[in-house]
Amino acid sequence: MTPSHPQASLILASASPRRRRILADLGAHFTVKIPDVTEVAFPNDPAGTARENAARKHAWCRARNPHAPIITADTVLDFDGRMLGKPDSLPAAKSMLRALAGRTHTVCTAVALAATEIPVMHLCQSTVTFRELTDAEIENYVRLVNPLDKAGAYDIADHGELLIASHNGSTTNIMGLSIELVRPWLLANALLDTPNRPLKNSIRVSNSHAQPSDSRTCWDGPVPPGPSA
Repeated sequence: MTPSHPQASLILASASPRRRRILADLGAHFTVKIPDVTEVAFPNDPAGTARENAARKHAWCRARNPHAPIITADTVLDFDGRMLGKPDSLPAAKSMLRALAGRTHTVCTAVALAATEIPVMHLCQSTVTFRELTDAEIENYVRLVNPLDKAGAYDIADHGELLIASHNGSTTNIMGLSIELVRPWLLANALLDTPNRPLKNSIRVSNSHAQPSDSRTCWDGPVPPGPSA
């Protein structure tokens, strides 16, 4: 498929440095816009929260860029059916990490991809199991990593080995943008200069306990039904 707009018009509407790194390492040419939107938080609907926020970011960016290809995304955690987003303080971050210790949670990233005016919404999910953690280990992690701009207060690519026992599904989805989803879309819309470019180390996170990606880790269109807000 031939895009109606040049490669340079691709917009990543996100403040996340991890999403920027993933796109750059894939070889995409893009500009960054940071949406000025009020994000929602549905305590009992993590997937719905991510989807609504990704849609709001897209609408903000589309209103100002009516013809550009746009990528927007939002990542939250589903922890026992409850939504966990970014902590608002260091004590809150430590509390999140204590709650996640020794447990398994699901990372939900909603991604709106729009080659033209109409976006297609996707939901990608990966599961992460934390090690048992002592207070000293949590203190060490938040000393090494800023937890305040990260859903769940952690980043798998930034000293994640200190926290994580294993994960299943897309590693880059846990970082905030699944390459398994985005790369085929970029290729289909001729938004990559080098289609066969090898992945860089920053998006090839090694984890000896990682399990293969499940073929159902991403859904197109409507998000599978979940609990109401």
